[in-house]
Amino acid sequence: MSVRVGQRNSRYRGLVLARQPFTLGVPLSTQSVIRRPVEVAVGRFAPGHLGELTQIVPFEMVDDALASTSSVQKRVRDLPSRVVVYLLLAAGLFAEGGYQQVWARLTAGLDALTPARPGSSALAQARRRVGAKPLRALFELLAGPAAGATRWRGLLVCAVDGTTMSVPDSAANLRCFSRQSGTHGGSGYPLMRMLTIVACGTRTVIDAVFGSTLIGETTYAPRLFGCLRPGMLLLADRNFAAQNIIAGIADTGADLLIRCKDNRKLPRIGRCPDRSYLTVIAGVTLRVIDAEIAITGTGDHQRKRRVGRYRLITTLTDHQAFPASAIVELYHQRWEIETSYLELKSSILGGRVLRARTPAGIEQEVYALLTTYQALRLAIADATATNPTASPDRASFTVALHAARDQLIHAAGVIAGTVIDLVGAIGRAVLTDLMPTRRTRVSPRVVKRAISKHRAKGDIDRTNYHAEISISILIPAHLTTDPPP
Repeated sequence: MSVRVGQRNSRYRGLVLARQPFTLGVPLSTQSVIRRPVEVAVGRFAPGHLGELTQIVPFEMVDDALASTSSVQKRVRDLPSRVVVYLLLAAGLFAEGGYQQVWARLTAGLDALTPARPGSSALAQARRRVGAKPLRALFELLAGPAAGATRWRGLLVCAVDGTTMSVPDSAANLRCFSRQSGTHGGSGYPLMRMLTIVACGTRTVIDAVFGSTLIGETTYAPRLFGCLRPGMLLLADRNFAAQNIIAGIADTGADLLIRCKDNRKLPRIGRCPDRSYLTVIAGVTLRVIDAEIAITGTGDHQRKRRVGRYRLITTLTDHQAFPASAIVELYHQRWEIETSYLELKSSILGGRVLRARTPAGIEQEVYALLTTYQALRLAIADATATNPTASPDRASFTVALHAARDQLIHAAGVIAGTVIDLVGAIGRAVLTDLMPTRRTRVSPRVVKRAISKHRAKGDIDRTNYHAEISISILIPAHLTTDPPP
């Protein structure tokens, strides 16, 4: 039989394939039998699930990704292509184990069906057979801001930045990826560079690109501009204040807010009443805001005071609709993308090296990891959207991750019931354990865990303390007739 259900917060709706109810438990005495109904796909497709996250990455979505990339198996064996895709997605939830251990977790709640027990060689062959294309297609189906994403003055605020991830030190990987140079022989593992555009607030991934570290961030960045649209505001750090980047973002119709170097010479072609001024870069009219930010400690840290200067450039030239002080405060949201990388590399991977020993395997693994991360973020967004007082900033990603792991091991919530539960077990866990409202505090940007205790330099203040922040917009100098850069 088949049943039509609407997937939670999924833009993909359709028929869910046949489901199989069965009862778990061991044959104990009638007084001690515990029965729990579980619904999964039938037959050899039963291990193909992601627990409750299957409602966000449903069977038909995976099947269409496989069909569109011509990756469907020619005949059904113990490891159908759909099952292999879910195995790769589940590996993103259990980064600490090998694929056989991940398989054991997928089938832990399916003992009554006596699922197959493939060896490591069979799992490796199945992953190579499926390839990376279906995982990329699946990520592209899920990528984008969550429904009801927060906006600032009518604009969807996003951020772009890059990071690096370690890959296994194999001969095949070394031909594609390189080690980072430096003291003590450089990085121990080859590194892969990844750039993403993330929706601030919900931290959902809108697009991603990755490859060799021999290619810089500003070279990768234009490959992401296809996801930009009018009504979006893209935040970026000083590395992206290049002329071709500015022109490329402006051509999409999206707005930009980028920090640039304080000593960069910019022609002043007009002034605004809020002390900002206008300039032109690469034929794009921009507004320049010079601001001084003072951070003063509170309580026992009143003597701690730091003053920094920021120069921001933006296409938001209307000083009445977008006051300079509000723009400076908004720029702090750029750190949302740093938090998303923390969740990927620390919360999910635990600082571990990726598994795959070939570039093709790395591509497959990274797209699977991004898809699983996006599914978790959509589940969190669903939950916080039901509670007006629960902003996504207060939702714990770690709580959602552990709840998703529990649901997968028990094969719970794989198929939605006749009554759609928009919150689900993952959402309820998040809403029950919300983090406190974010406090204004200062954390020094220093190495928290040094590679070598013998290389510590100087007396570094590593104390986190509560602080008050004041913003002052600086008065620009006189107008200049210098030609635009």
